[in-house]
Amino acid sequence: MAICLASITGLASAQAAEARGLQPLVEKARGGQCVEEPAFMRRNHMKLLMHQRDDTLRGGIRTGQYSLKACIACHASQTSQSVSAEPGDFCQSCHTYAAVKIDCFQCHANTPQVKP
Repeated sequence: MAICLASITGLASAQAAEARGLQPLVEKARGGQCVEEPAFMRRNHMKLLMHQRDDTLRGGIRTGQYSLKACIACHASQTSQSVSAEPGDFCQSCHTYAAVKIDCFQCHANTPQVKP
């Protein structure tokens, strides 16, 4: 009974937070459509990026479907040209909201590559 009540209360508070606008504000992506549905990406983007990393580093397979470069090219802010430089940038806003540290950009660039 307590578990059921807690899950109902949690669901109600999540719905209330969404209704009040307490979700992170994320700038609209530049591309037409993401490689997966947004709800799927919110839950699974890290798994996809880790799988892509393993394929690239260990297998030498360099496909672009789930590449970090593709994500950055689409989701970099129009203002900062970055996904993590400013509090409102795509990656930064959600990771701050979820209290999760972003460590991708200790090695990777957080801005799109400019073609010469």
